[in-house]
Amino acid sequence: MTPQRIQYFIALVFFILGGWAALFPQHVIDTVFLPEYRSGGRILPFMMACFGAQALLAGLFAAFARFTATTFLVYGIALLPFFGFNYYFTFHDPVFTRMGLIDALGNIIMLALCYAGWRQSKTAEQIEKQGN
Repeated sequence: MTPQRIQYFIALVFFILGGWAALFPQHVIDTVFLPEYRSGGRILPFMMACFGAQALLAGLFAAFARFTATTFLVYGIALLPFFGFNYYFTFHDPVFTRMGLIDALGNIIMLALCYAGWRQSKTAEQIEKQGN
């Protein structure tokens, strides 16, 4: 798989989860938040839709930027704190239902893709250096 195709799969995670949050914010709230955190008037669906819009924007960057081996590496490292976030708000101080771990699943997928992209890009960069 080429690094560019790997980028598209990273973007796909953003498009799926971000699109869900942007287009169906109340469904996301009802699915991933514990009942005591589902109320908040109109602000909670608004904020969830904003969160989804930001994820869609991140997906556009992932799809259309030129990733290097360093980009994949740094992006993968940047994902790591999100696993702590998912753990903390699912198990330690629960705000999310177990379905909220769909975010962690998306992060696992992106982390694996970052590793694959890093390896593929590293190989391509070494071949390019040898050619010069």
